[in-house]
Amino acid sequence: MRVNDFVLASKLGSKHVITGSLADVSTGSDSVVLYSNLESWATFIGGFYQLGRPVLNFTLRDTSPYASGLRLSWGIGGFGVTGAYADFNFSLLDGQVGVQLPYALNVTTTLFVEGAHRNLQGDIMQVNVTCRVLNDGAPALAENLTVLYEKSGAWLRADAKDSYSLTDYGNGTYLVVFEQEYLPLETVNVSAQVYDLRGIYVQANVTCTEST
Repeated sequence: MRVNDFVLASKLGSKHVITGSLADVSTGSDSVVLYSNLESWATFIGGFYQLGRPVLNFTLRDTSPYASGLRLSWGIGGFGVTGAYADFNFSLLDGQVGVQLPYALNVTTTLFVEGAHRNLQGDIMQVNVTCRVLNDGAPALAENLTVLYEKSGAWLRADAKDSYSLTDYGNGTYLVVFEQEYLPLETVNVSAQVYDLRGIYVQANVTCTEST
């Protein structure tokens, strides 16, 4: 394997390790998985190349909003983000060529949710929830999207309703529509839960108010 190919493979491998670790953590694994997996990857890289001695060092970002390389912000206000950030320093000396490559990798899945409802007729209202999914800042598709709504203190699945519909615009934007009992000036709390195509989970909650 040529030096340039090995350097590229090491960097791409680092991103795959971060992505897989983030998917695990976002679905309930302990946060130490990220460090442990990167440590194993660095050890593997150190013994893989036979024509020289590669060294891969990494540091997990530990400044706000990251803690131990991770950011899981799933709050209210229609915004949720699941991310991992690490700084790397790769060096390789193969007898003829010396390589020193610092780089940073930031893997993020972001979810924006907007919602509103309007009275259709009598005691029925239509709730419209728009979700936008991004991978590393670019529009991305969801593997699975679930919308819940709060009623009498319990969270219920919107797709259990006969009136439920989901429109996939093919660009990372989704529209969920369902009907609910209407009370004037009532707000509807909804929670959107998404798995992207990388297996990373993110959620965001928003309060839907009556549109005019």
